[in-house]
Amino acid sequence: MGSVNPSSDKTVVFEQMSVPSALAKMAVPTIVSQLITLFYNMADTWFIGQTNNPYMVAASSLVLTVFMMTTALANLFGVGGGTLAVRLLGSHQEEEAQKVASLSLVMAAGAAIVFSALCLIFMEPLLLLLGASDNTLGYAKQYLSLVVVIGALPTVLSATMSSMLRNVGYSREAAFGLGMGGILNVALDPLLMFVLMPDGYQVVGAALATMLSNCAALVYFIRIYRKVQTQSILEIPRKIQKIQKASMQSLLGVGVPAAMSVLLFDLTNMVINRLSASYGDFQLAAMGIVLKVERLPLNIGIGICLGMVPLVAYNYAAKNRARMQSFFSAARLVGLCVAAVSVVLYYFGAPWLIRAFIQEPTTAGYGIQFLQARCFATPFMFLSFHMVHFMQAINRGKISFALAVIRQLCLNIPILLLMNAILGISGIIWTQMIADILNVIVSYIIYFMVIRKIQ
Repeated sequence: MGSVNPSSDKTVVFEQMSVPSALAKMAVPTIVSQLITLFYNMADTWFIGQTNNPYMVAASSLVLTVFMMTTALANLFGVGGGTLAVRLLGSHQEEEAQKVASLSLVMAAGAAIVFSALCLIFMEPLLLLLGASDNTLGYAKQYLSLVVVIGALPTVLSATMSSMLRNVGYSREAAFGLGMGGILNVALDPLLMFVLMPDGYQVVGAALATMLSNCAALVYFIRIYRKVQTQSILEIPRKIQKIQKASMQSLLGVGVPAAMSVLLFDLTNMVINRLSASYGDFQLAAMGIVLKVERLPLNIGIGICLGMVPLVAYNYAAKNRARMQSFFSAARLVGLCVAAVSVVLYYFGAPWLIRAFIQEPTTAGYGIQFLQARCFATPFMFLSFHMVHFMQAINRGKISFALAVIRQLCLNIPILLLMNAILGISGIIWTQMIADILNVIVSYIIYFMVIRKIQ
């Protein structure tokens, strides 16, 4: 097992570096990797959109909700195990931290294999449940088979390993791996879609590009693990480690809510897709494009939060409450500035952004309308998941899960159904802002109660 030198650069970031510098050191590489990951996800949609076939676009949008479940699995073990590992380092329990990191990787691999098998067995009923029509079902099967059934294992493992690296201070290496996979995906998309695959199989080409790029990222992370194993707690598992009962409870206590947060977010998107599909494939395709385009500021926000989490977690475990709170406040300020700029850019730039993805006039018209409405929710969406990440960092898994349940099950989905019934498709696109304003109010009431108890 490797060890962490108390005077190493990694510990200096957590304990001594100025708050803005430490946050930038941890968050900037993560933001870059988030943007590249988003870029390649959007690139799939963009390249598929160049076919001007709304059925292909709609099919890839449907599968995205299933693909997002791999993120939930990665969160279960990457966020749960990663935040626990850095808290153990903060309290100087290096041996237990190493065991937690190792076991998290083993469990992530097992969960990915089971998920792949379930998607293979229940593929058609799952896609029909999500809103696939006769026009989109075939394309959706092609995409799902490669991206999830075959690709879930490398996707989950690479994301879990990236999270582990980031949490113990290797933010740059974590970001490079995800970024490399994203750039490779973008490079492979046009080659596989329009050169190697025959016409009508562009969806297969896009799916192959995603699957192969995730395999390449996994190979990179394995090499990085081997490189840092002599100077960190990370190593490729050689056996199944046994961890303390309290550690397992803490891992699952944070990991399960982190996974459920993604699943509930994914569930909301499924409801949005299902309701949009009831108006037609053009509306579904437009909503699929908008849900990807709006991820730009949100992914930047997520990168800020992911950079914040290990800094907050370490200082929480080290009982440095003032420094912990400073990281929380600094991340919030930066995230809100990004969100405010995005609202302006998206509202006025919506026509250009949507038509960059698809020129078909009906789909583009709906997309412009949807994006100009949904962009106003961006600041409130950031505040919502900023609070969830903070609760995960301070080992308040139950509260982070409660916040996710309140946001999605108690607010988002009921308001979606109500607004759809009253206003139709217009109600769907305005729901996000209404739900997140209410959620932010509830979140901060809970936050002040938690902070009083901590202090």
